[in-house]
Amino acid sequence: MPEPVLVSVAAAVAGKAVVGLYHLIKAKFADDPDATAVLEAAEGAAQDSPEVRELAETLEAKQAADPEFGEQVRAEWERAAVGQHAETGGVTNQISGHVGGIVVQARDIEGGITF
Repeated sequence: MPEPVLVSVAAAVAGKAVVGLYHLIKAKFADDPDATAVLEAAEGAAQDSPEVRELAETLEAKQAADPEFGEQVRAEWERAAVGQHAETGGVTNQISGHVGGIVVQARDIEGGITF
């Protein structure tokens, strides 16, 4: 069973919602007729369809065989997710590494914050 993130990626690619990600995956699959057929079968399919599930499984196999491709897929997915959220007026915060203190994630604070 593919990771949930790969199912989300597959659904976005099937709907061509993230163009850069679609092109990255299409290019990777170009030398593999079976993978290309899976991608084409998933185009326009619903997120919970067997075609999207098969695309997610194919993505999982491709990233297992080529970890660099897996990193590229995840980086493109992250960029798309952050960009789409910010474009709709949402707040996008990213914290990485070790956090040893207090972290506040907020939007539109008026006045001070006291801890």
